[in-house]
Amino acid sequence: MKIKYICILFLGVSTLSYAQQIKDTLKESKIDEVAITGSRNKKRTVVNTPVPIDIIDIKQVSQSTGQVEINQLLQFSAPSFNSNKQSGSDGADAVDPATLRGLGPDQTLLLLNGKRYHQSSLINLFGTKGRGNTGYDMNTIPIGAIKRVEVLRDGASAQYGSDAIAGVINVILNDRDKGFEGNAFYGMNLFKSPGNNDVVSDHKVDGTTFDFSGNLGTKIGSKGGFGNFTVEFMNKDYAIRNANPDLYTAPRQRFGDAKAQNIYFFGNIELPLSDGLKFYSRQGFSHRNTKAYAWTRSADADGNIPEIYPTGFNPIENTSITDFTFDNGLKFKVAGWDVDFYNAFGNNRFTYQIDNTINATLGVKSPTSFNAGGHSLLQNTTGFNAVKQFKVLEGLNIAFGSEFRYEKFDIIKGEEASYTMYDINGNPVTPNTPPNLLVTNPLNDDNVRPGGSQGFPGYSTDIGKSRNNFAAYVDTELDVTKNWMISVAGRFENYNDFGSTLNGKFATRYAITPQFAFRGSVSTGFRAPSLAQKYYSQQFTNFQGGQLVTIQLASNDSSIASSLGIPQLKQETSVNGSAGFTFNTGKFTATVDGYYIQVKNRIVLTGYFAQADLPADVQADNPFIDQVQFFSNAIDTRTKGVDLILSYSENIGSGKLTATLAGNYNDMEITKVNTSEKLAGKEDIYLSEREKAFILASAPKTKVNLNLNYKINKFNANLQLVRFDKATLIGYDGTEQVYNPKVTTDLSFGYEFCKNLNLTLGSKNLFNRYPTLQTTHVSDGNTEGGGIFDPVQMGFAGRQVFARLNFKF
Repeated sequence: MKIKYICILFLGVSTLSYAQQIKDTLKESKIDEVAITGSRNKKRTVVNTPVPIDIIDIKQVSQSTGQVEINQLLQFSAPSFNSNKQSGSDGADAVDPATLRGLGPDQTLLLLNGKRYHQSSLINLFGTKGRGNTGYDMNTIPIGAIKRVEVLRDGASAQYGSDAIAGVINVILNDRDKGFEGNAFYGMNLFKSPGNNDVVSDHKVDGTTFDFSGNLGTKIGSKGGFGNFTVEFMNKDYAIRNANPDLYTAPRQRFGDAKAQNIYFFGNIELPLSDGLKFYSRQGFSHRNTKAYAWTRSADADGNIPEIYPTGFNPIENTSITDFTFDNGLKFKVAGWDVDFYNAFGNNRFTYQIDNTINATLGVKSPTSFNAGGHSLLQNTTGFNAVKQFKVLEGLNIAFGSEFRYEKFDIIKGEEASYTMYDINGNPVTPNTPPNLLVTNPLNDDNVRPGGSQGFPGYSTDIGKSRNNFAAYVDTELDVTKNWMISVAGRFENYNDFGSTLNGKFATRYAITPQFAFRGSVSTGFRAPSLAQKYYSQQFTNFQGGQLVTIQLASNDSSIASSLGIPQLKQETSVNGSAGFTFNTGKFTATVDGYYIQVKNRIVLTGYFAQADLPADVQADNPFIDQVQFFSNAIDTRTKGVDLILSYSENIGSGKLTATLAGNYNDMEITKVNTSEKLAGKEDIYLSEREKAFILASAPKTKVNLNLNYKINKFNANLQLVRFDKATLIGYDGTEQVYNPKVTTDLSFGYEFCKNLNLTLGSKNLFNRYPTLQTTHVSDGNTEGGGIFDPVQMGFAGRQVFARLNFKF
């Protein structure tokens, strides 16, 4: 009876009648058929586009899963999308690198309501897929603010510009103009080891996650204006996955998911100012605080002072990410053209506070917490789009536009002790410091102690670099007949720091029957080197095979890079081709799309050059550096693959069964390593087999997703199986590390108590599957992350059970 009264309460405060809700639902369904991404023709729907586009209803998908972040939701929904949780990867523990079709995180463009979104200021360096790449932090956008996500799985640089080599992800915000929707989520990892108890955890229950979001829609004025506002809060605890100490001696004591707390506010406003003139504004703010454990420093380690940490310590990288979005624009008509004039601003600031650490060269006087500095990226884009339809043959749609973009990248200097090596007198060490004044470790053969904060040395310089970009495009679509359409697009861009580029695209679709159609495209693409890739520089420590080494990541324009013949960065270029078909009978739909992507001059991180590989004068200037690495246009790649999506719905008894099978086959090969004359004989160092393996493991060769949903009356059951194919990495000692194919199983049950109240109970990774244990070398830290396995696509947190309550009024 209490549930009944609660439902009556929700209905009583609702501002909508039941009939009005049905009307709005039908209206939204009609809108959802229109694909904004990949076509600027307002009459083009998702079923008749010439390129593959996935429309993901975020509310529907999130309601039946245990995912509270958009990256992980897409990871288990879209077969060609991959995103890894990281551990021991510095800043990447707080930002999940994401890819389409196995290409780099920076080769997929992210849009927010059709406007370019700003990238994260983080560059992936250590322990991650996509190392050497910048990318987008999709988790700065809360799920509660999202209406749907459109994934364009096709090269689109000619339409949208740099970064769209692999495709485009367009996040569409909620635009409901009435009512309140809330969502409360609670989940926890129920830890239980696999059969042989190789995996252990701090607690039987960990990774507890609480998420609450509220979304309010309201009318503004009497001419159809609206405001839609979302607030969301998420808190997630550690989930540590270590080796059983009775079986193995692991060098890293705290491998696993980081602790995180997220706060969001997003707004979407549209306001008609007069007939034919509309103002819109989108505001976004998010703040994320993440605490991630770095590698363990043992009691006798060079980086430890036993008087402070008698048994050693585990440094904590306390990262703070503040992200801000502010997009504004006007829509109006001029001579029959629909014009959109806009300004899109975004800023991402990422700072590091290193706790539970030490600067060993300061001895017992060392602080145990340091401000290590950070980095930020600002982007401002001003532009316009104009669209008009003409009565040519069966219809001609012409769109054109222009953009001016300003970008600024900053490195924020940390406090001196976070990056400095001191001598026995407390003075900063220089190349001229006498060896007898260096601070050494008497417990380990008098090795020289490393300077800076252990776990993550701070940034030693302030850097501020900026650039401008101008772009202009034309995008056309012609319906030659009712069954055949063609599309041609071209785009010119000029960067003030490296020059101009011109790219084009041709696409077509032919309906052989009303149910069966062929589609295909060919295009050229490009990606400009990011400011971070051009100017990023940092000295950091890394464990390789259990040994601590000091690495200098030298900027591309540095004297060290020049001395080794590392060329100046230039743009990546690509050729994309795709061909496939669609089949639709109402109950059954099928899409099959093959693709071919050739990328030249991909920017990645090189391997590690030992100090002995450097010229003598460079060695003399950098006596305390063990290894050096660089950003470089190091490789050409070729990717071939197939996307398959089948869906079927059938009424069974009083209920309805919906089944979806989505699969991706992706085969990437490195076709060329681009070395310079000065690097002759050092090709294996420039890009080692180990680095190649990380690039090729950005996506599993096959990924298959089977989703079964059965709804009867107020009851709903959802089963999802995802199979991740084998992945192969290479350890520090050169041995292969094979991660066998794995299947994760998610199961949930939902019940609709009334129209405005729904409860879902379920489990993700129901059978507690983990990546293949790399136990052979776990004692010497042979894995990149230092744990019993490396982060791979399926994740490493194990089983989670959850409850999700959705309500509205």
